[in-house]
Amino acid sequence: MSGENVERLRRAYEAFSRGDFDTALEIVHPEFEFVRAGGQSRVTGAEAFRAWMEPDALEDARVEPLEFRTKGSKILVRARTRARGAGSGMELDNETWAVWTLDEDGLATHLGAFLGHQGDEALEAAGLRS
Repeated sequence: MSGENVERLRRAYEAFSRGDFDTALEIVHPEFEFVRAGGQSRVTGAEAFRAWMEPDALEDARVEPLEFRTKGSKILVRARTRARGAGSGMELDNETWAVWTLDEDGLATHLGAFLGHQGDEALEAAGLRS
């Protein structure tokens, strides 16, 4: 099932990057929780996560998964995130980490986001670091 979940997650990233947020949301459980990087406030619930996806400060956001690693119900994703500031036009290009937790139906119940320099913390959160 982990290979199937990785493919579903890959398709969700592709949908997000093309602005198809409803399709991206298909992998998300209604009671989903998103713990954002940098101590930002949590996003709770699928509808709130859908609203979070809508562009505001950033436009043309694209997330390209570079690596998927699985352990049990968790999927670690190392990705390159590119976007442009909506008002400033400033380009953003950085590496990020995400740890997704999926339930027995393959729906994401939790997402932990990590900044590029937090790879060790992401590995630990995914249970991939001893």
